[in-house]
Amino acid sequence: MASGDFCSPGEGVEILQQVCDKQFPPCALTEEDLIQNPYFSKLLLSLSQHLDESGLSLALAKEQAQAWNEVRLHKTAWLRYEILQRVIQELLVDYYVKAQDTNLTSEDKKFHETLEQRLLVTELTQLSGPGQETEMPPLLGLEKADLLGLMPPSQDFVWMRARLQLEVEEQLKRKSFTLLCYHDPSSDTDGETLKAAKVWKLSEVLVGEKQQCLEAKSQQKEQLVLLEKKRAAYSQVLLRCLTLLQRLLQEHRLKTQSELDRINAQYLEIKCSAMILKMRMEELKILSDTYSAEKVEVHCLIRDRLEGAIRLQEQDMEKSRLALKTYEVLGEDFESLVKEYTQLKQAVENKRWALQEFSKAR
Repeated sequence: MASGDFCSPGEGVEILQQVCDKQFPPCALTEEDLIQNPYFSKLLLSLSQHLDESGLSLALAKEQAQAWNEVRLHKTAWLRYEILQRVIQELLVDYYVKAQDTNLTSEDKKFHETLEQRLLVTELTQLSGPGQETEMPPLLGLEKADLLGLMPPSQDFVWMRARLQLEVEEQLKRKSFTLLCYHDPSSDTDGETLKAAKVWKLSEVLVGEKQQCLEAKSQQKEQLVLLEKKRAAYSQVLLRCLTLLQRLLQEHRLKTQSELDRINAQYLEIKCSAMILKMRMEELKILSDTYSAEKVEVHCLIRDRLEGAIRLQEQDMEKSRLALKTYEVLGEDFESLVKEYTQLKQAVENKRWALQEFSKAR
């Protein structure tokens, strides 16, 4: 089967590359690879019909989407409960802080004490309730009926719940305005009505920004895949360039290197000769500026005589050296004769000096 039946050199190759970029792990497939492997190209197209952009099968992707929806619903319910719980805890903390700084009214004290009592009893009831997965002994030996007996009166609870709704709404409004001012600092000077309108649309704005971030990440991922392809292509081009440079070096530079070395050697030789001549010329110029012709002639005569005397001394030295070599042949006997001769010469000198002194005395 021909390769053109599966992947045309034009649109088919482009489609396959898009499939590889979106639905498969990053791979450095070129047009030549896809054209030279038609069965592999057909396999990629077949797999793309059963996979989504994340690489999962369509059935698994559908189940995953349903699971994520359920998780999202449970997460939303948990967040609502957690937010309400934290807001109530903050109300109690603020109450204790204000109680230390200012004198609260009897209604405020009653409200916070009823709220704290109701919250504490509810938590203890949940800890000892039948909803626990494992059987646990009653907390401090108290049964659920005992804990329910500690609940505040029903009329106090109704009054507290009505006020609690207002307190929670006020606390959530302050937090919403704080979040709005953090997201848009220019909203800090707006009125409450305008802030409320902006808070109403803040969730849509955040969702839009989140979508932009996701799109930016997706584009970044595509750019990274493209970068990997460019990097692979760049490495191949760089290797080809290095091969060409090596070829040029071997074919051109190495052939002409010997000729260049010879020319450089000639140039250095000529330059050295020129420097020697220049030094000799400077020497002669210094001599001509320092001495006159008569002084130079006299110096030449003196130098000739000195050189002649040196030659005579060298000749005498050579004769003496030959005589010493002759005497050295005698060995230890020659040394004893020299010592005896030295002693006789000293004795003669001593007697001559004594004779001169005797003559002076007469």
